Amino acid sequence: MGENAGRRASVVVIGAGQAGLSAAFHLRRAGFVSAIDDPGADRTYVVLDANPAPGGAWRHRWASLTVSGLNRIFDLPGLAQPDMDPDEPSRDAVPRYFAAFEQRFDLPILRPVRVESVDFADDEEDGDLVVRTDGGTWIARVLINATGTWDNPVRPAYPGQETFRGRQLHTREYGSLDEFAGQRVAIVGGGISAVQHLEEISRVAQTFWYTRREPVFIEGEFDPETTGRSTIEKVTADVEAGRPTGSIVGYTGLGWSSSARAARDRGALVRRPMFTRIEPDGVREADGTFTPLDAIVWATGFRPDVRHLDPLYLRNELGGIAMRGTQVAGEPRVHLIGFGPSQSTVGANRAGREAVTRAVRYLDRIGSRKVEPIRS
Repeated sequence: MGENAGRRASVVVIGAGQAGLSAAFHLRRAGFVSAIDDPGADRTYVVLDANPAPGGAWRHRWASLTVSGLNRIFDLPGLAQPDMDPDEPSRDAVPRYFAAFEQRFDLPILRPVRVESVDFADDEEDGDLVVRTDGGTWIARVLINATGTWDNPVRPAYPGQETFRGRQLHTREYGSLDEFAGQRVAIVGGGISAVQHLEEISRVAQTFWYTRREPVFIEGEFDPETTGRSTIEKVTADVEAGRPTGSIVGYTGLGWSSSARAARDRGALVRRPMFTRIEPDGVREADGTFTPLDAIVWATGFRPDVRHLDPLYLRNELGGIAMRGTQVAGEPRVHLIGFGPSQSTVGANRAGREAVTRAVRYLDRIGSRKVEPIRS
């Protein structure tokens, strides 16, 4: 499978977004060295990133999402954010910060490398993990998965969807409001992205906002010590029970962001119950009336992108993955960060540190042993 076949690292990190970079920083701080430059060292690590350059999912955000429109982005460990122009596209500003972080700490990142699967090398309780990629195979003692959600969008199937003659797109394909000038556009979804799309598109088009449930808006400022702590407790309870989790907004409600206030003031923040079916030229409303449309924007969110972990059989009968902190319950070799309660940027930073602390304890417990390269 190429020149990387059979290479090994004590820890393989998958993903170089906020969570993956945090894990890489803490591995370096704990004394791990590059598996690329010093493969014979006792404790090594490597980061595998599917993107062609730094920035994680931020590289793919729509052009009109500027720094001023972001929820708070917390500093990466060890390097404060520089001052950012509030009018600069976030897809330029945030990746530039990530690139500076990678360079500052000389992190061993290989890209673009897409992980295809992770499997057990054998049936041993403390056996190795085999990480197969489009650039070769890595053997690891511990896996820290930080792949986020961007590559696993939720695309609901709806009656009549295939008959629609207009345009349908997901948040992942959204470019800018200019594409919808003069049109009649449905925005489907009750999260932050839906409100951002609604505010933007309503400047140049007639918009219709659909959600399954009545959106709940939070009055006042978000308080990390009260609302934040309560939210983490709720999400943690779900992941510890092995229940699938939704977006953080599903636990907190929507804040009155600048986008929400602008959409409200423009008269666009008017929610409709979900339509019953899609027809060639529009949608059939819940009350039986017909609304003609030119486009439907599915701002229906994302799910954790962990499909490459399917060979490990981590999911339970509920469809979730039971966790104990960052560690998969009963599987000390596998950590998921940027997952469940660590989806937020501050949570991702903390999760990176916790995953490394647990990985070090595990490696201390099992001791070091020679791992022979495999060929595949």
